[in-house]
Amino acid sequence: MDAIEAIKTRRSVRVFQPKPIPKEILEDLIDCARLAPTARGVEPWEFIVVTDPDTRKWIAAKTYFGPFIADAAACVAVLCRETKYYLEDGCAATENILIAARAHGLGSCWVAGDKKPYAPEICQKLGAPPGYRLISLVALGYPAENPQKAKRPLSQVLHWERF
Repeated sequence: MDAIEAIKTRRSVRVFQPKPIPKEILEDLIDCARLAPTARGVEPWEFIVVTDPDTRKWIAAKTYFGPFIADAAACVAVLCRETKYYLEDGCAATENILIAARAHGLGSCWVAGDKKPYAPEICQKLGAPPGYRLISLVALGYPAENPQKAKRPLSQVLHWERF
């Protein structure tokens, strides 16, 4: 699948098949994440791939909108050192994971991390050193659903020269 098709067909998947993801694919997703654009070349990110079912269940129970993390094959915690543009950098890396997952035939869903009350506890549980922020949690797995939520058409969001 090419990049344009992956971007245009990616949707949030919250129901997964009980099938593990090969380590090589997970490594490729993180490789794509680390190649994201980063302000001033800082690359403040670190990525924790969680495949342990008990840890995924614990994470799912802590989040507000991520109960499906428990049933995903993996969850990637995207963390960034506290730098001036940590949030932008971490979000760019997260988006790369989502697109790469789609290209590999995986489903994914972004669960918020930054500024959530559960973020410090998840960082601690995952052994993150002080000074790191949880940017996102990405549930990953082979999809057991095919969401088709329509997006706003280009004609409603594109403006030329002025709003």
